[in-house]
Amino acid sequence: MTEDDGDRESPAWTGWRDATERALYGPGGFFVRERPAAHFRTSVHASPLFARAVAELLVRVDTALGRPDALALVDVGAGSGELLTGVLDALPDGTAARVVPYAVERSARPAGLDARVRWTGTPPRGVRGLLFANEWLDNVPVDIAETDGSGEPRYVLVRPSDGRERPGGPLSAGDAAWLRRWWPIEGAPGARAEIGLPRDAAWAAAAGCLDAGLAVAVDYAHERAARPPYGTLTGFRDGREVPPVPDGSCDLTSHVALDAAGGGAPLLTQRAALRALGVSGARPPLALASTDPRGYLRALAAAGEAAELTDPGGLGAFRWLATPVGDACRGLLPA
Repeated sequence: MTEDDGDRESPAWTGWRDATERALYGPGGFFVRERPAAHFRTSVHASPLFARAVAELLVRVDTALGRPDALALVDVGAGSGELLTGVLDALPDGTAARVVPYAVERSARPAGLDARVRWTGTPPRGVRGLLFANEWLDNVPVDIAETDGSGEPRYVLVRPSDGRERPGGPLSAGDAAWLRRWWPIEGAPGARAEIGLPRDAAWAAAAGCLDAGLAVAVDYAHERAARPPYGTLTGFRDGREVPPVPDGSCDLTSHVALDAAGGGAPLLTQRAALRALGVSGARPPLALASTDPRGYLRALAAAGEAAELTDPGGLGAFRWLATPVGDACRGLLPA
Protein backbone atom coordinates (compact mmCIF):
# COMPACT_ATOMS: atom_id res chain seq x y z
CA MET A 1 0.00 0.00 0.00
CA THR A 2 1.43 3.37 -1.01
CA GLU A 3 0.70 6.82 0.31
CA ASP A 4 1.04 10.20 -1.37
CA ASP A 5 1.25 12.99 1.23
CA GLY A 6 0.12 15.54 -1.33
CA ASP A 7 -3.18 13.68 -1.72
CA ARG A 8 -3.95 13.00 1.94
CA GLU A 9 -6.84 15.46 2.04
CA SER A 10 -8.31 14.47 -1.31
CA PRO A 11 -12.07 13.75 -1.11
CA ALA A 12 -11.52 11.05 -3.74
CA TRP A 13 -10.16 8.58 -1.16
CA THR A 14 -12.72 6.05 0.11
CA GLY A 15 -12.93 2.54 1.51
CA TRP A 16 -12.91 -0.41 -0.86
CA ARG A 17 -16.47 -1.43 0.00
CA ASP A 18 -17.98 1.90 -1.03
CA ALA A 19 -15.72 2.19 -4.06
CA THR A 20 -16.65 -1.30 -5.25
CA GLU A 21 -20.36 -0.72 -4.73
CA ARG A 22 -20.27 2.35 -6.98
CA ALA A 23 -17.95 0.77 -9.54
CA LEU A 24 -20.06 -2.38 -9.97
CA TYR A 25 -23.62 -1.31 -9.21
CA GLY A 26 -23.79 2.49 -9.23
CA PRO A 27 -25.01 4.58 -12.17
CA GLY A 28 -23.11 3.32 -15.20
CA GLY A 29 -21.47 0.62 -13.03
CA PHE A 30 -19.80 -2.38 -14.58
CA PHE A 31 -22.59 -4.89 -13.86
CA VAL A 32 -25.31 -2.37 -14.67
CA ARG A 33 -24.15 -2.05 -18.25
CA GLU A 34 -22.27 -5.33 -18.85
CA ARG A 35 -23.29 -9.00 -18.87
CA PRO A 36 -20.92 -11.28 -16.91
CA ALA A 37 -20.64 -13.85 -19.71
CA ALA A 38 -18.90 -11.23 -21.88
CA HIS A 39 -16.02 -11.04 -19.42
CA PHE A 40 -15.58 -14.34 -17.60
CA ARG A 41 -16.59 -17.98 -17.89
CA THR A 42 -18.34 -19.73 -15.02
CA SER A 43 -19.34 -23.37 -14.53
CA VAL A 44 -22.72 -22.46 -16.05
CA HIS A 45 -21.01 -21.51 -19.30
CA ALA A 46 -18.54 -24.42 -19.22
CA SER A 47 -21.13 -27.16 -19.70
CA PRO A 48 -24.89 -27.85 -19.61
CA LEU A 49 -24.01 -30.63 -17.15
CA PHE A 50 -23.84 -27.98 -14.43
CA ALA A 51 -27.46 -26.94 -15.00
CA ARG A 52 -28.48 -30.60 -15.09
CA ALA A 53 -26.82 -31.12 -11.71
CA VAL A 54 -28.73 -28.16 -10.28
CA ALA A 55 -31.90 -29.60 -11.80
CA GLU A 56 -31.20 -32.89 -10.00
CA LEU A 57 -30.72 -31.00 -6.75
CA LEU A 58 -34.01 -29.16 -7.31
CA VAL A 59 -35.79 -32.49 -7.84
CA ARG A 60 -34.37 -33.73 -4.53
CA VAL A 61 -35.54 -30.56 -2.79
CA ASP A 62 -38.96 -31.00 -4.39
CA THR A 63 -39.23 -34.55 -3.07
CA ALA A 64 -38.04 -33.55 0.41
CA LEU A 65 -40.66 -30.79 0.56
CA GLY A 66 -43.46 -33.14 -0.47
CA ARG A 67 -43.83 -31.82 -4.04
CA PRO A 68 -45.47 -28.44 -3.29
CA ASP A 69 -47.83 -26.85 -5.80
CA ALA A 70 -45.33 -23.99 -6.32
CA LEU A 71 -41.63 -24.89 -6.23
CA ALA A 72 -39.31 -21.87 -6.25
CA LEU A 73 -35.99 -21.84 -8.05
CA VAL A 74 -34.18 -18.63 -7.09
CA ASP A 75 -30.97 -17.79 -8.97
CA VAL A 76 -29.12 -15.03 -7.12
CA GLY A 77 -26.66 -13.20 -9.37
CA ALA A 78 -28.40 -14.65 -12.40
CA GLY A 79 -26.41 -12.85 -15.11
CA SER A 80 -28.48 -13.30 -18.25
CA GLY A 81 -30.51 -16.18 -16.85
CA GLU A 82 -28.38 -18.93 -18.41
CA LEU A 83 -28.56 -21.23 -15.38
CA LEU A 84 -32.32 -20.88 -15.01
CA THR A 85 -32.84 -21.63 -18.70
CA GLY A 86 -30.64 -24.72 -18.49
CA VAL A 87 -32.35 -26.03 -15.35
CA LEU A 88 -35.84 -25.54 -16.80
CA ASP A 89 -34.81 -27.45 -19.91
CA ALA A 90 -33.38 -30.30 -17.83
CA LEU A 91 -36.30 -30.81 -15.44
CA PRO A 92 -38.88 -33.59 -15.84
CA ASP A 93 -42.14 -32.19 -17.22
CA GLY A 94 -44.05 -32.87 -14.02
CA THR A 95 -41.60 -30.87 -11.97
CA ALA A 96 -41.04 -28.08 -14.50
CA ALA A 97 -44.78 -27.34 -14.59
CA ARG A 98 -44.71 -26.44 -10.88
CA VAL A 99 -41.45 -24.48 -10.84
CA VAL A 100 -41.54 -20.72 -10.35
CA PRO A 101 -38.13 -19.42 -11.51
CA TYR A 102 -36.73 -16.13 -10.18
CA ALA A 103 -33.68 -14.33 -11.58
CA VAL A 104 -32.22 -11.97 -8.98
CA GLU A 105 -30.12 -9.29 -10.69
CA ARG A 106 -29.52 -5.54 -10.55
CA SER A 107 -29.22 -5.14 -14.31
CA ALA A 108 -32.13 -4.96 -16.77
CA ARG A 109 -33.92 -8.08 -17.97
CA PRO A 110 -32.27 -9.39 -21.15
CA ALA A 111 -34.27 -9.65 -24.34
CA GLY A 112 -35.51 -13.09 -25.26
CA LEU A 113 -35.40 -14.61 -21.79
CA ASP A 114 -37.93 -17.38 -21.11
CA ALA A 115 -41.21 -15.68 -20.20
CA ARG A 116 -41.61 -17.95 -17.17
CA VAL A 117 -38.62 -16.34 -15.46
CA ARG A 118 -39.51 -13.59 -12.99
CA TRP A 119 -36.83 -10.88 -13.06
CA THR A 120 -36.30 -9.12 -9.73
CA GLY A 121 -33.73 -7.01 -7.91
CA THR A 122 -34.14 -8.85 -4.60
CA PRO A 123 -34.91 -12.47 -3.67
CA PRO A 124 -38.60 -13.26 -3.21
CA ARG A 125 -39.70 -13.83 0.38
CA GLY A 126 -41.74 -16.67 1.82
CA VAL A 127 -41.09 -19.20 -0.96
CA ARG A 128 -40.30 -22.92 -0.77
CA GLY A 129 -37.63 -24.52 -2.91
CA LEU A 130 -34.00 -24.04 -3.92
CA LEU A 131 -32.03 -20.79 -3.78
CA PHE A 132 -28.79 -21.05 -5.76
CA ALA A 133 -26.05 -18.41 -5.85
CA ASN A 134 -23.23 -19.24 -8.26
CA GLU A 135 -20.31 -16.80 -8.08
CA TRP A 136 -22.42 -14.12 -6.39
CA LEU A 137 -20.81 -13.59 -3.00
CA ASP A 138 -17.40 -12.79 -4.53
CA ASN A 139 -19.03 -9.67 -6.01
CA VAL A 140 -20.63 -8.52 -2.75
CA PRO A 141 -18.45 -5.49 -1.88
CA VAL A 142 -16.24 -5.66 1.20
CA ASP A 143 -13.71 -3.44 2.91
CA ILE A 144 -10.04 -4.38 3.01
CA ALA A 145 -7.81 -4.27 6.05
CA GLU A 146 -4.02 -4.14 6.14
CA THR A 147 -1.79 -4.23 9.18
CA ASP A 148 0.49 -1.24 9.74
CA GLY A 149 4.11 -1.34 10.87
CA SER A 150 3.08 -2.21 14.42
CA GLY A 151 0.80 -5.03 13.27
CA GLU A 152 -2.45 -3.12 13.88
CA PRO A 153 -5.18 -3.69 11.23
CA ARG A 154 -6.41 -0.51 9.52
CA TYR A 155 -8.78 0.11 6.65
CA VAL A 156 -7.28 0.44 3.19
CA LEU A 157 -8.48 3.52 1.31
CA VAL A 158 -8.48 3.64 -2.47
CA ARG A 159 -8.66 6.38 -5.10
CA PRO A 160 -11.29 5.18 -7.61
CA SER A 161 -9.80 7.03 -10.56
CA ASP A 162 -6.60 4.98 -10.62
CA GLY A 163 -6.72 2.36 -7.87
CA ARG A 164 -3.96 3.89 -5.74
CA GLU A 165 -4.19 3.04 -2.05
CA ARG A 166 -3.26 4.60 1.28
CA PRO A 167 -3.79 3.66 4.93
CA GLY A 168 -7.08 4.58 6.54
CA GLY A 169 -8.32 4.64 10.10
CA PRO A 170 -8.70 1.87 12.68
CA LEU A 171 -11.37 -0.77 12.23
CA SER A 172 -14.86 -0.59 13.68
CA ALA A 173 -15.56 -2.90 16.58
CA GLY A 174 -17.66 -5.21 14.39
CA ASP A 175 -15.07 -5.51 11.64
CA ALA A 176 -12.26 -6.03 14.14
CA ALA A 177 -14.23 -8.79 15.87
CA TRP A 178 -14.93 -10.51 12.54
CA LEU A 179 -11.22 -10.48 11.67
CA ARG A 180 -10.22 -11.89 15.04
CA ARG A 181 -12.65 -14.77 14.64
CA TRP A 182 -12.41 -15.56 10.95
CA TRP A 183 -9.23 -14.05 9.45
CA PRO A 184 -6.75 -13.04 12.18
CA ILE A 185 -3.96 -10.82 10.84
CA GLU A 186 -3.18 -8.72 13.90
CA GLY A 187 0.51 -8.66 14.72
CA ALA A 188 1.67 -9.49 11.18
CA PRO A 189 2.82 -6.21 9.53
CA GLY A 190 1.81 -5.94 5.88
CA ALA A 191 -0.83 -8.68 6.01
CA ARG A 192 -4.13 -8.01 4.20
CA ALA A 193 -7.63 -9.40 4.52
CA GLU A 194 -11.01 -8.88 2.93
CA ILE A 195 -13.51 -8.26 5.74
CA GLY A 196 -16.33 -10.68 4.95
CA LEU A 197 -18.96 -9.37 7.36
CA PRO A 198 -21.17 -7.89 4.56
CA ARG A 199 -21.06 -11.23 2.73
CA ASP A 200 -22.11 -13.10 5.85
CA ALA A 201 -25.06 -10.72 6.20
CA ALA A 202 -25.92 -10.97 2.50
CA TRP A 203 -25.97 -14.77 2.65
CA ALA A 204 -28.08 -14.83 5.82
CA ALA A 205 -30.58 -12.46 4.20
CA ALA A 206 -30.73 -14.49 0.97
CA ALA A 207 -31.19 -17.83 2.71
CA GLY A 208 -33.70 -16.22 5.05
CA CYS A 209 -36.03 -15.52 2.13
CA LEU A 210 -36.92 -19.22 2.01
CA ASP A 211 -39.72 -20.51 4.21
CA ALA A 212 -38.38 -24.02 3.60
CA GLY A 213 -35.86 -25.61 1.29
CA LEU A 214 -32.16 -25.36 0.59
CA ALA A 215 -29.89 -22.39 -0.11
CA VAL A 216 -26.58 -23.11 -1.88
CA ALA A 217 -23.69 -20.72 -2.45
CA VAL A 218 -20.92 -21.71 -4.88
CA ASP A 219 -17.78 -19.61 -5.14
CA TYR A 220 -14.04 -19.14 -5.13
CA ALA A 221 -13.39 -19.64 -1.45
CA HIS A 222 -10.88 -20.24 1.33
CA GLU A 223 -11.18 -21.45 4.90
CA ARG A 224 -9.79 -20.16 8.18
CA ALA A 225 -6.89 -22.59 8.37
CA ALA A 226 -5.54 -21.46 4.99
CA ARG A 227 -6.38 -17.81 4.35
CA PRO A 228 -4.23 -16.06 1.73
CA PRO A 229 -1.77 -13.76 3.57
CA TYR A 230 -2.25 -10.78 1.23
CA GLY A 231 -5.89 -11.16 0.20
CA THR A 232 -7.26 -11.99 -3.25
CA LEU A 233 -8.71 -8.77 -4.67
CA THR A 234 -8.39 -8.57 -8.45
CA GLY A 235 -10.13 -7.31 -11.58
CA PHE A 236 -11.41 -8.99 -14.74
CA ARG A 237 -12.25 -7.56 -18.13
CA ASP A 238 -12.73 -9.29 -21.50
CA GLY A 239 -11.73 -12.63 -20.03
CA ARG A 240 -8.41 -11.40 -18.65
CA GLU A 241 -7.20 -10.53 -15.18
CA VAL A 242 -6.52 -6.80 -14.81
CA PRO A 243 -5.52 -4.47 -11.95
CA PRO A 244 -8.47 -3.82 -9.60
CA VAL A 245 -9.29 -0.20 -10.35
CA PRO A 246 -12.74 0.78 -9.01
CA ASP A 247 -13.63 3.17 -11.83
CA GLY A 248 -16.39 1.03 -13.38
CA SER A 249 -14.17 -0.34 -16.13
CA CYS A 250 -13.84 -3.92 -14.83
CA ASP A 251 -15.24 -6.60 -12.59
CA LEU A 252 -13.91 -6.44 -9.02
CA THR A 253 -13.80 -9.73 -7.18
CA SER A 254 -12.20 -11.43 -4.21
CA HIS A 255 -12.44 -14.96 -2.92
CA VAL A 256 -15.00 -15.66 -0.22
CA ALA A 257 -14.49 -16.70 3.40
CA LEU A 258 -17.35 -19.10 2.81
CA ASP A 259 -16.90 -20.91 6.12
CA ALA A 260 -17.65 -17.62 7.86
CA ALA A 261 -20.80 -17.10 5.77
CA GLY A 262 -21.95 -20.52 6.88
CA GLY A 263 -21.13 -19.89 10.52
CA GLY A 264 -18.55 -22.68 10.47
CA ALA A 265 -20.73 -25.22 8.64
CA PRO A 266 -18.71 -27.74 6.60
CA LEU A 267 -18.08 -26.92 2.96
CA LEU A 268 -18.05 -29.23 -0.06
CA THR A 269 -15.73 -29.04 -3.01
CA GLN A 270 -17.53 -28.69 -6.32
CA ARG A 271 -15.95 -31.99 -7.31
CA ALA A 272 -17.67 -33.78 -4.42
CA ALA A 273 -20.96 -31.92 -4.85
CA LEU A 274 -21.28 -32.61 -8.57
CA ARG A 275 -20.32 -36.24 -8.20
CA ALA A 276 -23.04 -36.58 -5.57
CA LEU A 277 -25.45 -35.15 -8.15
CA GLY A 278 -24.44 -37.61 -10.84
CA VAL A 279 -21.74 -35.71 -12.75
CA SER A 280 -18.72 -37.93 -13.38
CA GLY A 281 -15.69 -37.46 -15.60
CA ALA A 282 -15.35 -41.20 -16.25
CA ARG A 283 -14.75 -42.13 -19.89
CA PRO A 284 -17.42 -44.26 -21.57
CA PRO A 285 -16.54 -47.94 -22.20
CA LEU A 286 -14.47 -48.35 -25.35
CA ALA A 287 -16.78 -51.15 -26.53
CA LEU A 288 -19.46 -48.51 -27.10
CA ALA A 289 -17.35 -47.06 -29.92
CA SER A 290 -18.03 -50.13 -32.08
CA THR A 291 -21.68 -50.69 -31.12
CA ASP A 292 -22.79 -47.03 -31.09
CA PRO A 293 -20.10 -44.71 -32.49
CA ARG A 294 -22.21 -41.55 -32.26
CA GLY A 295 -23.32 -42.39 -28.74
CA TYR A 296 -19.70 -43.00 -27.80
CA LEU A 297 -18.65 -39.59 -29.12
CA ARG A 298 -21.48 -37.88 -27.24
CA ALA A 299 -20.56 -39.70 -24.04
CA LEU A 300 -16.89 -38.88 -24.55
CA ALA A 301 -17.68 -35.18 -24.99
CA ALA A 302 -19.83 -35.22 -21.85
CA ALA A 303 -17.04 -36.91 -19.92
CA GLY A 304 -14.65 -34.17 -21.00
CA GLU A 305 -17.07 -31.47 -19.84
CA ALA A 306 -17.62 -33.28 -16.54
CA ALA A 307 -13.87 -33.56 -16.05
CA GLU A 308 -13.52 -29.79 -16.45
CA LEU A 309 -16.31 -29.09 -13.96
CA THR A 310 -14.79 -31.46 -11.38
CA ASP A 311 -11.07 -30.79 -11.98
CA PRO A 312 -9.56 -30.38 -8.48
CA GLY A 313 -7.08 -27.89 -9.92
CA GLY A 314 -9.79 -25.78 -11.56
CA LEU A 315 -13.58 -25.52 -11.30
CA GLY A 316 -13.73 -28.62 -9.11
CA ALA A 317 -11.94 -26.69 -6.36
CA PHE A 318 -14.83 -24.25 -5.94
CA ARG A 319 -16.57 -24.58 -2.59
CA TRP A 320 -20.27 -25.24 -2.04
CA LEU A 321 -22.05 -24.03 1.09
CA ALA A 322 -25.41 -25.75 1.62
CA THR A 323 -27.74 -24.05 4.11
CA PRO A 324 -30.94 -26.00 4.81
CA VAL A 325 -33.99 -24.00 5.85
CA GLY A 326 -36.10 -26.33 7.97
CA ASP A 327 -35.38 -29.97 8.61
CA ALA A 328 -36.76 -31.50 5.41
CA CYS A 329 -33.76 -30.62 3.24
CA ARG A 330 -30.97 -31.57 5.61
CA GLY A 331 -28.54 -34.09 4.16
CA LEU A 332 -29.43 -33.57 0.50
CA LEU A 333 -25.74 -33.00 -0.19
CA PRO A 334 -22.98 -34.98 1.56
CA ALA A 335 -21.35 -33.31 4.57
